[in-house]
Amino acid sequence: MNAKKILALLLGAMMLLSLAACGAKDDKAADMNGNNTVMTGEAKNAEEALAMHKELMAQENALLSENAELWEKVFMAADKGMTMQEDGKNYGDFLLKTIEDAEEEFSDEEYEWLKESATEISNIENKLTELEEKYPEIMQKSMDGDMSMPAGSDTSTPPDDGSMQKFPAFEGKDLDGNTVKSDELFSANAVTVVNFWFTTCNPCVGELSELDALNKELAEKGGSLIGVNTFTLDGDETAISEAKDVLAKKGATYQNVYFDSDGEAGKFTTNIFAYPTTYVVDRNGNIVGEPIVGAITEKKQAETLQKLIEQALAADVG
Repeated sequence: MNAKKILALLLGAMMLLSLAACGAKDDKAADMNGNNTVMTGEAKNAEEALAMHKELMAQENALLSENAELWEKVFMAADKGMTMQEDGKNYGDFLLKTIEDAEEEFSDEEYEWLKESATEISNIENKLTELEEKYPEIMQKSMDGDMSMPAGSDTSTPPDDGSMQKFPAFEGKDLDGNTVKSDELFSANAVTVVNFWFTTCNPCVGELSELDALNKELAEKGGSLIGVNTFTLDGDETAISEAKDVLAKKGATYQNVYFDSDGEAGKFTTNIFAYPTTYVVDRNGNIVGEPIVGAITEKKQAETLQKLIEQALAADVG
């Protein structure tokens, strides 16, 4: 796997979805600099809570983008050393453990900076969890407002001219080594749901069982669901083994595929900056509607996905 290419895409915004889902139960949120009113203040109503939630997530992204190359080393260490984040675990604590386990890979200065940053991320997540527990309606609103694509990237959203965007062609393999060609895959199904995920993304792992159930439902309607674990691109054997282990633990038996990171589909993947993200593709390989950002365990995402599936099925019959 081209780890640098795949993992670099996580740095800017991978936390947009995983932050809220990976919060800890501890509600302490200490400010590391002693002057952060967002961390120490209390929201008086849902409107204030929403503004605070957005600001905290912006702080998180700022921390992760401040020293991208150093964080990339952390994510590479996580890819090699940790297969799956436990449900409900604070993501800052996950990062901190990864940093501590890979201490020898960093200079003393780098190690201290990373530890301090990971601790602050942990504190931010604690505060996010506190806000979400008190105002559960704010989480999706905050994410909807902050979800964005990098400047100049338009490959993961449909064109504005009303035409259908093609899902990028690929010839790859599934996790058992069987050859998979996109044109044959899509043409064989009335609708194909394509779910992008990675192994240490808690919301991604959390929806695997639901995705497996959806795949069984789609099979009865002439459709199917496939997964694309971004860590497995280029056929990385360790990542494939870890992905298969996570899928097995969640009882997910639907097909997962990988392809070359420098191909059309690989370049498409590097422009996905929020996980999980799910696409609906029709029999002709066209993307139906817009990508669904966020786990389908959330009501809004589940309803949107179902509408797009029904749209594709209706068009296939017509």
